[in-house]
Amino acid sequence: MHAALPPLPVHLGLLALLLRLAGNLLALVRRRRLCILTYHRVLAQPDPLLGGEIDLASFRWQMQLLAKGFTVLPLAEALQRLQQNSLPPRAVSITFDDGYRSVHTLALPVLQQLGLPATVFATTGFVEHGSMWNDRILHAVRRLPADATDWQALGLPQALLPTASDLRHDPDARTHLATLLDAHVKYLPPTERQRVIETLERHAGPASQTDQADQDLMLDRDMLVALAQAGVEIGGHTTSHPILSRLDDAQARHEISDNKVALESILGRRLRLFAYPNGKPGLDYDQRHVAMVRGAGYEAAFTTAGGSAGAEHDCYQIPRGRPWDRRPLMFGLRLLRWLARPGA
Repeated sequence: MHAALPPLPVHLGLLALLLRLAGNLLALVRRRRLCILTYHRVLAQPDPLLGGEIDLASFRWQMQLLAKGFTVLPLAEALQRLQQNSLPPRAVSITFDDGYRSVHTLALPVLQQLGLPATVFATTGFVEHGSMWNDRILHAVRRLPADATDWQALGLPQALLPTASDLRHDPDARTHLATLLDAHVKYLPPTERQRVIETLERHAGPASQTDQADQDLMLDRDMLVALAQAGVEIGGHTTSHPILSRLDDAQARHEISDNKVALESILGRRLRLFAYPNGKPGLDYDQRHVAMVRGAGYEAAFTTAGGSAGAEHDCYQIPRGRPWDRRPLMFGLRLLRWLARPGA
């Protein structure tokens, strides 16, 4: 039995009321649309190296505001109602990409307390143990010694990288370095990506036992099953989270189909929904991959194009948006703006 969440603060309650009224008026004058929100992990506390990820306190008020100000629907139901032109006003669905453990340990209790449905798009190459490549970069950057400034082996532009003085004295230097490395590595071929990360890890030195324990960030089999039993829909997200457009067709097909087979084996049920890794149309995937997802037996697939979904969208290229705003008013207004018109 989870402890009850504290009541919504007065200012959030008033904001939720105003959002409901505005959303209802919007539904009277515009064709109803669906906002699909994308999260990844939830942090117990804010982390300067993960500034784009939401902490638990912020996630809690966002979910409270969604529960009071919007109509939160299971994703599959929302898609069906979108096609039937029967969406309620202020329609929103909640999704999580990648399959982080914190969705089970931190997000699920909040969702359950508020009665909110959600979907998790899970990778399977890291089930039980390990971290995805982007988290390996973060772990290495955290423990880099200040004199680890020989970047030639990584193939990175020296002029853009922090100096030893930066690493010692500038609190933002490691954040900048992690961002630069992530952007550089993301679009490398898998073998080159692995080489760069292993070189970075050698620069950083061995992880302590505590660090190693903290590197198992992804859901395990029992957590996936528990999420599904709690009513969270599990969808596919490839085996190793590659950029599909950087793979040959055979590799991409295996990433999509093997992930689906593995998750269906764990869950004992058919997967219906898929999310493209990184998800930018035309850059991270193309029509070949849309056909592969359809051929794998999925009913719908999701991008990160931003904005809201309408009946005009291909059901294998449905846009989602990431709620960057950290203030309740801007968070609510962004959702209303997305519901008001197509595009981000």
